[in-house]
Amino acid sequence: MVVNQFMRDLTSDEREDAFIIDDTLHAKAGYKKSELVSKVFDHVTMKYKKGFRLLTVGWGDGNSFVPINFALLASSNEENVLGSHKDFDKRSVAGRRRKQAQSKATDVLIDLLKTAILSGHSAKYVLFDTWFSTPKTICQIKNDCKLDVKEIHSRNKKRRGRSKYLISVPVNITTKDDDGTPISIPAKIVYVRNTKKKKDWVALISTNTDLSEEDIIRIYGKRWQTEVFYKTCKSWLKLGKECHGLSYDALTAHVSLVFALKLMLLSFYPAYTSYHSQGILGIHPEN
Repeated sequence: MVVNQFMRDLTSDEREDAFIIDDTLHAKAGYKKSELVSKVFDHVTMKYKKGFRLLTVGWGDGNSFVPINFALLASSNEENVLGSHKDFDKRSVAGRRRKQAQSKATDVLIDLLKTAILSGHSAKYVLFDTWFSTPKTICQIKNDCKLDVKEIHSRNKKRRGRSKYLISVPVNITTKDDDGTPISIPAKIVYVRNTKKKKDWVALISTNTDLSEEDIIRIYGKRWQTEVFYKTCKSWLKLGKECHGLSYDALTAHVSLVFALKLMLLSFYPAYTSYHSQGILGIHPEN
């Protein structure tokens, strides 16, 4: 409702909008009695911490970001699950929610995206980073790589001078579906220099080969909105700090209420925010 009945009227049809997918650490103190709490990998500190991965699908147009759907992910490895388990009928909402919590993040990503589309949401692009960039995920969204991005980079000549990008290479992304049928889609990889490490690079992969290299770089920049969104929810709306519930349902409800509050602030105070589909994603060479 917020996107289709409020934000759409404020956004030009010519502006590129996108589904933006990202996750963040949802740390949980007093974890021993919290249901499904797990040892999860924190991409910021590069260490395992106790809590959940909060995977979010949102809509953004470069100025605003609106959360659409989310999932609190526990570890799919039973050895890393520290909290208790509760048995529910697998046909119930609670049962399906707990099954999803221990599914692979790339599979949950597809489920959240399908739910967003079935709910009436639409966007021109799908933006996500390297953690979700498996060939199968890309092919599923776009509905056997012979070379990886490092090998492609090493085999192509870099552009001279102070260009906005180093290399632009057309490729085919290939994988197999569940019954073994090969899937292949055309794509374009644009290598740009890493501003934090001058000798390093970042690869942006776009399944829309008609986009120019400059447009791919510009559109991928919209993904940063999720970082601002998570920072706002954690610092100002107390995401993960005010809820001391132990059940998985209570933790999910807490996230829903925080996201709803963020939507209310966005709807009533637009100035509060300083801020089928095609995908653009970024890959760092160390990954």
